[in-house]
Amino acid sequence: MLQAIDHLVVLVLDLDAAVKTYRDLGFTVVAGGRHRSGAIRNALIAFRDTAYLELAGFDEPSPAHRWWAALGRGGGLVDVALQTDDLVGDAKTLRQAGVDLGELEPVGRHRPDGFEVRAVVARTRGAHRGVTPFLIADETPRDERVPRERAHANGVSGIGTITVAVDDLAAVRRWHAAAAGPSGEDVARPELGAAGARFSLGPHTFEFLAPTGAGAIRDWLGARGPSPYAATLVGARRHGPLDLARTFGARLALA
Repeated sequence: MLQAIDHLVVLVLDLDAAVKTYRDLGFTVVAGGRHRSGAIRNALIAFRDTAYLELAGFDEPSPAHRWWAALGRGGGLVDVALQTDDLVGDAKTLRQAGVDLGELEPVGRHRPDGFEVRAVVARTRGAHRGVTPFLIADETPRDERVPRERAHANGVSGIGTITVAVDDLAAVRRWHAAAAGPSGEDVARPELGAAGARFSLGPHTFEFLAPTGAGAIRDWLGARGPSPYAATLVGARRHGPLDLARTFGARLALA
């Protein structure tokens, strides 16, 4: 079954610069290594709730990659992965609920110390890419993929809520009811000109918001299409939004 958020992907133009600014913001950032495909390096910010942020940067052009187009739109939050203890079963359930999900695909990453992290993913495609999270299950031990350094000077201990801008809320309700149970509640966000549904998954919360009129969510959909909009990080010693220039376009707030 689906268990929790595994990680959020933050796409950055300059990985080395992003590592520095995130460290300046009080995060412990660990070099992750290079994806098996060779085009992407990453650095990881792991939390006590077992989720993490992946800062990902391209070292070479890769137009076929699922994140490449987002780089031209400013990067930032571009994808969400979920932990599952039954990858095959959950993938089947999501497909039956109408989600365009690819076949199981082995992935890997070579850490700077030479260790090869291995996992299997089922990636969302088409209109579901970036809206419905993709699934990931480990082949090597999870503690080899997720850094053990999980304490941060700013006090952040985990991910709170991920907000996703959507244009088809009914489809989200269908797949969530099929895969994780009908636990959603209606939510209104008038400050964003939006309303939608809120779902809990383990220690984490998803908000899927569709526009109700003019506002930030409608503007986001017009510029970026359905995709992750913002996230809150919990346990911090101070609260409030982080500077977008320092987070490389990721709309993050400490809560």
